[in-house]
Amino acid sequence: MPRTSPKGRAIIVVDPQPDFFEGGPLPVTGATQTAEKIARYLRDRSDDFDMRIVTQDWHVDPGDHWSDDPDYVTTWPVHCAANTDGARVHTLLADEKWDAVIRKGLHEGAYSGFEGASDNGSMLAEILTTNDVHHVTVVGFATDHCVKATALDARALGFAVNVVLDLCAGVDPESTRQAILAMREAGVTFESSGDR
Repeated sequence: MPRTSPKGRAIIVVDPQPDFFEGGPLPVTGATQTAEKIARYLRDRSDDFDMRIVTQDWHVDPGDHWSDDPDYVTTWPVHCAANTDGARVHTLLADEKWDAVIRKGLHEGAYSGFEGASDNGSMLAEILTTNDVHHVTVVGFATDHCVKATALDARALGFAVNVVLDLCAGVDPESTRQAILAMREAGVTFESSGDR
């Protein structure tokens, strides 16, 4: 029996950018393998979502978000400079047909996709609401930073949220564990890509 598309569902793929992959200035362990799994998931679940959205760090001059002496908590090495190869959507996901591309952090540090906008200036919350989305699935990079921030903001705005944990990769095991606890406390649910 064919699977019918549940109305009002979107998937947000957070920051699948080369600068966060192995060999980049801010690599997340397992990023390449995770992106391959995300690509398969999007193919296998093509009927599950009404919208596919990707976010990008897109820094022009983000102030002290960039640092020559980063603490890897609030300051970071230079990464995802706007219009560079490191900021584009990674080749593993570049051919996806995105319904919206959200860029964040032009002139500040920004972690949540809800802090960003599309090229025409539409904010993520507006895009979701306009398209009658009430449930978002969040995957991507990194679990303990931008995935967490995006999921928490979605919950705060009243969306139902689930995170597919094996389609995410975190920077640090302990901060990833704390992020999962914070998301769970906010009402985010979790699943595996193998769940139906």
